[in-house]
Amino acid sequence: MPPPSQDPPLGAALPGWTPPPVPAHPLLCGQHARLEALQPGHGAALFRAFAEDLAGRMWAYMPYGPFENAGTYQAWVEEQCGSADPLFFAIVELESGQPRGVAAYLRIDAKNGCIEIGHLAFAPRLQRTIAATEALFLLLDHAFALGYRRVEWKCNALNAASRRAAQRLGFRYEGLFRQAAVVKGRNRDTAWYAVLDGEWPTLRSAHQQWLAAENFDAAGRQRLALADLTRPHVAARN
Repeated sequence: MPPPSQDPPLGAALPGWTPPPVPAHPLLCGQHARLEALQPGHGAALFRAFAEDLAGRMWAYMPYGPFENAGTYQAWVEEQCGSADPLFFAIVELESGQPRGVAAYLRIDAKNGCIEIGHLAFAPRLQRTIAATEALFLLLDHAFALGYRRVEWKCNALNAASRRAAQRLGFRYEGLFRQAAVVKGRNRDTAWYAVLDGEWPTLRSAHQQWLAAENFDAAGRQRLALADLTRPHVAARN
């Protein structure tokens, strides 16, 4: 006698699910950083800021760069300005009023509520600053405010700095895609991380606690590390 039929297991129902809009170019403003649409006028200042990385190490894991001169970088900027995916932003450091970095939304899948943050290029003066962290917070917060269910972070598995940054921000490691790409003639294994919409409210509070003025002393030194604030939430989901 054949066994009784059973319905296959299915994912959780999503009653009322409506795909979010494809992001445009909002002006995202914080206390230390502003994200605005990447424009040709940003090119010269960004090239000068990036040129302070004399060894060009910031480009080691990027699919492009380092750029030989201001002209080649300007051409790259002008090409990206017309792109909807990736959707590029200039990161303006409010203290100086100068663009110090680039970031983007990419692999935008509004139908499934999934979006990635990437193409991160931070000049030496932006790296390891409050403005750098706030810029990433603003991108995360805006994506979830639009209604995305999942924000991804992907990086070369050998990029230890990017992997630490993902974990510090509260992204959860999801696995390794072996031989995922060929970049500059070399193999790339890709490490995947993500934050889900249900996880963001708690992580958002951790980010806000870290960004609060009282978390920094008169010299700008943090009292509580963001990694310490997000670690319990990441560990609880593993």
